[in-house]
Amino acid sequence: MTNPVTRAEYCVVACAEAWRGAGEVLASPMGTIPSIGARLARLTFSPDLLLTDGEALLVDADGAVEGWLPYRRHLTLVTGGRRHVMMGASQLDRYGNQNISCVGGHERPARQLLGVRGAPVNTLNNPTSYWIPRHSPRVFVERVDMVCGVGYDRVPAGARFHRLVRVVSDLGVFDFATPDRTMRLASLHPGVTVEQVLAATGFPLAAGADVPYTRTPDSEELRLIREVIDPGGAREREVRG
Repeated sequence: MTNPVTRAEYCVVACAEAWRGAGEVLASPMGTIPSIGARLARLTFSPDLLLTDGEALLVDADGAVEGWLPYRRHLTLVTGGRRHVMMGASQLDRYGNQNISCVGGHERPARQLLGVRGAPVNTLNNPTSYWIPRHSPRVFVERVDMVCGVGYDRVPAGARFHRLVRVVSDLGVFDFATPDRTMRLASLHPGVTVEQVLAATGFPLAAGADVPYTRTPDSEELRLIREVIDPGGAREREVRG
């Protein structure tokens, strides 16, 4: 009998879905589960997806080299809307503003984090999603302490490629398909309740009366995840059961 689908595997499929129908765009997943999800998408429903080794090469889902990706070409993809990055976030608010720089006031922060890095360029110039492995009110906050990735309430006029596709956490999937472009609970991972999600979120969250469950990976997707992409089970170390 096939082992039951784990929470981590639901998260992998939810991340993979961010690239469904994306066409020939560069996937830039940050984190174990987003990386597994991007490779799963490439091997199944998004065969034209471009994957990189993170340095200067385009690679197949198994890591085999497919081509050269010089920095100038990478920048062309980034600034022309032909890249879809899935980043992490230390804080994320209802409009999708992301903070990875500091906790507390910028002049004298309580915690110094990564810094702004490429988040403004990512969010203004190409589609962006987020992966949050520990859903809590400390991450999903009323107001971020510093804006690194730009949300819907701050996007400047003329940012043609700004689009927040989805947020995936260990509890569910979220989007911004609301009239005021605030975060909405799009699906629950099996075993999670709406009440759990609301309690773990630090701002009012839009949620319909009948929130669906995140789709279950089919048998071929499970085989690819478990036997081809991640036979060592790294996904299970990123998400609590």
